Amino acid sequence: MDITTIILIAIGLSMDSFAISITNGFTIKELKISKVLTIALYLSIFQAIMPVIGWLTGIGLKNYIMATDHWIAFVLLTIIGLKMIYEGIKKKKENQETELKILTLVGQSIATSIDALVVGISFAFVNISIITPILIIGLTTFIVSMAGLHLGKLYSSKVDKKFEIIGGLILIGIGAKILIEHLQH
Repeated sequence: MDITTIILIAIGLSMDSFAISITNGFTIKELKISKVLTIALYLSIFQAIMPVIGWLTGIGLKNYIMATDHWIAFVLLTIIGLKMIYEGIKKKKENQETELKILTLVGQSIATSIDALVVGISFAFVNISIITPILIIGLTTFIVSMAGLHLGKLYSSKVDKKFEIIGGLILIGIGAKILIEHLQH
């Protein structure tokens, strides 16, 4: 798996965090730099840890599933992508919080990183080291989350749904790319 693919995966995974960040930007009354850094840090740490957990799980199952690994990666990424598209299309009631509590932030961080857990499993099946992907995923999520928080202060609440759809399409495309590359060899 090349670095471009890893970057595209990181961008796709970060779209949930971006959407949450935009929403937080809309709802948090006073969005100081310390709050922006805290939110972005939480989202990026969880987004980086989950692929490691998934990768470790996948490594344990690898010998049993080697013959179908490319199909598993394709199916997992497609399911995640479709889920993101669905969530981007369906109507969401916006939370009108003025303060973001730590428990809410942890919940958001976990919810937005579940997809990264599954992607980590697929990393184990395509036989790559986990270090580079988690660094790229964590950094990308941090930057994208900071941007989302700032954009949330500037634009309307309808913007975030489009980014979830784009993230879902990117993940489906990457799953298809993995499948096609494996079938060609």
